Amino acid sequence: MDYTYVRHDRDLQALCQTLASDEHIFFDTEFISEDVYLPDLCLIQVASRSGLAVIDPKGMIDLTPFWDLITSDQVTVVAHAAREEFLFCFRANGKWPTRLFDTQVAAGLIGMEFPVSLSNLLTRLLGEHLPKGETRTNWRGRPLSKQQIEYALNDVIFLDQIYRQLVEQLESLGRMSWMTDEMNRFQNAWEDYSTRPGWRSVSGIGNLNRRALAIVREIWTWRDHHAKSQNVPPRRILRDDLMVELAKRKSAKVSQIKALRGMNRRDLDPYIEDLADCVRRAIELPDDQCPVNHRGTASSQYTVLGQFLSAALGSICREARIAPSLACTIQDVRDLVAYHLDGAGEVPPLAKGWRAEVIGRTFEDLLDGTLVVKIGDPRADEPLAFEQHSNQAE
Repeated sequence: MDYTYVRHDRDLQALCQTLASDEHIFFDTEFISEDVYLPDLCLIQVASRSGLAVIDPKGMIDLTPFWDLITSDQVTVVAHAAREEFLFCFRANGKWPTRLFDTQVAAGLIGMEFPVSLSNLLTRLLGEHLPKGETRTNWRGRPLSKQQIEYALNDVIFLDQIYRQLVEQLESLGRMSWMTDEMNRFQNAWEDYSTRPGWRSVSGIGNLNRRALAIVREIWTWRDHHAKSQNVPPRRILRDDLMVELAKRKSAKVSQIKALRGMNRRDLDPYIEDLADCVRRAIELPDDQCPVNHRGTASSQYTVLGQFLSAALGSICREARIAPSLACTIQDVRDLVAYHLDGAGEVPPLAKGWRAEVIGRTFEDLLDGTLVVKIGDPRADEPLAFEQHSNQAE
């Protein structure tokens, strides 16, 4: 396998000049995230019509020319499951690729499962199989072996063929504009994830009241500071579920904090007083300074209707050749119900773009009673059937 190994600034600049004349850049990264505050970028693999290259971030190198290139409008950037690649880029220069094509998203738009691994996608489209010999390799170690580098390059050498097949199928279905919309949607979501207050991402806070959310916010800020200063994952300092439980209990008493199951770890002993202070500050906060739960608690009406519509979602998506998990979440369905019945909230995803065309309008017809769903052939692959229904009395 012939490739260029880039570890110095001058070599990266030369590579970027070459890549700038190519129409497409296919790239992937190797990183380690389990023991650090932010993922540690260890390798960048690149394929183009000019050949293969690996960029070594651990060398004496400034990656700015590469990130600037892939966020320019000179090339189409192709990657698989590109969230981390996007975040590396966004953290580096505050921009995103203007012409990004994520093969995982494209696969969902032509009816494959979402998310699909690169290995499964490669097998489905090309009948090839990726080697697994370096799955647990230490990408921080230097020098990297030939086997490690070739294993990493296998993640990009087939992307060109995969890309072309996906584009062909998207064009035959008339969905290239959908792909553009999805890339904008995903990148907006990734940017929001990267820039919004991190405490909003704590799992289990959906039904907390404002005072409990204030406690979560205080503890999260404290946890984030310690995790960053120690360069460890935040959950290694304190798990999300413990933060939520402390918020529910609303007690600043050290004895009650210690009594919580999971708080009896020795490494947490030095932090107990800090946690008590966090809870105390949040309890003393004026009501109008407590954060609002944007989601709120869904009414039982919305929940029941959402569950009913979600049962029909799979049939609608399979008929339209769309991955259901790419199309929407259960919360998206509930948001559509609330918006359609009461005009509550902002215009939801299922009322906009291709999602409205494929799913949203069908759901709205079901809610209005102009469309009914019934069991057609219970032994068929798609046992549900949809029929128009008149509300007018005969």
